Amino acid sequence: MSEQEIVQKLWNLCNILRDDGITYHQYVTELTYILFLKMANETGAEESIDEHYRWNNLASKSGLELKRFYNELLAYLGDKSTGKIQQIYQGSKSNIEEPKNLEKIIKGIDKFDWYQENKEGLGDLYEGLLEKNANEKKSGAGQYFTPRVLIDMMVKLIKPQLGETCYDPACGTFGFMIAANKYVKNKHDDYSISDKQYDFQKYKAFKGCELVHETHRLALMNAYLHNTEGEIMLGDALTSEAKKMKNFDVILTNPPFGTKKGGERSTRDDITYQTSNKQFNFLQVIYRSLKAGGRCAVVLPDNVLFATGEGQAIRKEFMDMCNLKAVLRLPTGIFYAQGVKTNVLFFTRGERDKGNTKEVCFYDMRSNMPKFGKTITLQSEDFTGFIKVYEALENGEFAINDRWSKYNRSEIASKGNTLDLGLIKDSGVTEYEYMQDPIESGEEIIANLEEAVDLIKSVVKELKALEVK
Repeated sequence: MSEQEIVQKLWNLCNILRDDGITYHQYVTELTYILFLKMANETGAEESIDEHYRWNNLASKSGLELKRFYNELLAYLGDKSTGKIQQIYQGSKSNIEEPKNLEKIIKGIDKFDWYQENKEGLGDLYEGLLEKNANEKKSGAGQYFTPRVLIDMMVKLIKPQLGETCYDPACGTFGFMIAANKYVKNKHDDYSISDKQYDFQKYKAFKGCELVHETHRLALMNAYLHNTEGEIMLGDALTSEAKKMKNFDVILTNPPFGTKKGGERSTRDDITYQTSNKQFNFLQVIYRSLKAGGRCAVVLPDNVLFATGEGQAIRKEFMDMCNLKAVLRLPTGIFYAQGVKTNVLFFTRGERDKGNTKEVCFYDMRSNMPKFGKTITLQSEDFTGFIKVYEALENGEFAINDRWSKYNRSEIASKGNTLDLGLIKDSGVTEYEYMQDPIESGEEIIANLEEAVDLIKSVVKELKALEVK
């Protein structure tokens, strides 16, 4: 049975819970509680679980006794266990009200011989569930999930190495770090490294920070199933408690977009500009969390490239402290929020804090591209052109490509330090205008629409007047 078939069978179990009013996201969380016990049983890793609360004891019960025992199990593992188990079950509570439904889920899962049927590993199976959840609009989980092909491309070009520390300050379900771990493992199997290197990769190489408790739980489970147990902090990377997360070799991330509620500003005292704009705060935290020579690829929305005021000042500091190598203008329709325009910034932290960016290369993957969405999904082949020219850039060359352009630092400064550059302008593309300020609220959108309606009304009025004459 393939991974996709098992994922689909698991997903079909969700139909059982619809009458209980369970959402997709709640279903995946519920599966996490149950799957952890089943997978620990399959892999012989139950020694850290109290014998009374192991899988075989849970699967042997039925009806009201099962529901009572299951709730008791969740409470015990969340309060009385230690380490990763306690973190996964902390605050856990079942949303399943009907005992028969719970029994169907557990018996359905018990039928699978997971370890034998899934040759690619239990972690890949779990990631398949997370991706399925992200693609369901009702789950609202897409905001936590970056397309795998985009993650893999970013990891491939940043090239995390054995012995390096990697970090994601907004890790979601830990997808970037899982991909970085796989990249390193593909270069070095367990038999070719020392015990010391193995322990470093498992316990110290990959770290993250996640604000949302339920998502943090999924991240812990994902990491556990991929045999990596670095620290995943539950908290906000933009607050002082996360200051300890620093001096990394690699950062890979897709931080949340938007403005903090009520204009709240970052509480980090180790960044220069305190703003209510989350993506600008994340950018500052990211480049200050890299060690000298550290590498980063980060997904950021368009307004980071053009916003004025503090945005302009932050971009200037950023280009001074880091060598911004390339900006990939991503196509629309590849994220949960369909209309958002995004980019990937590739850069290296400088040895000093001044004059690191000499020129910036831009690749337009947005203009004259298919309309991505559910019908046409982003594929790894779509990045072939960009990867080719980026690798040439890394080798000190500038590949000839009609989507590839570059601007030196003085040209960028003359444009007000905007990075909203590199989009194709030809007969097949609507003229692109630089936006000076991002629209950040529904009220502004409504106001613009009302202004347009008023303009149309005045034109119609004038036309009618001309007809009368």
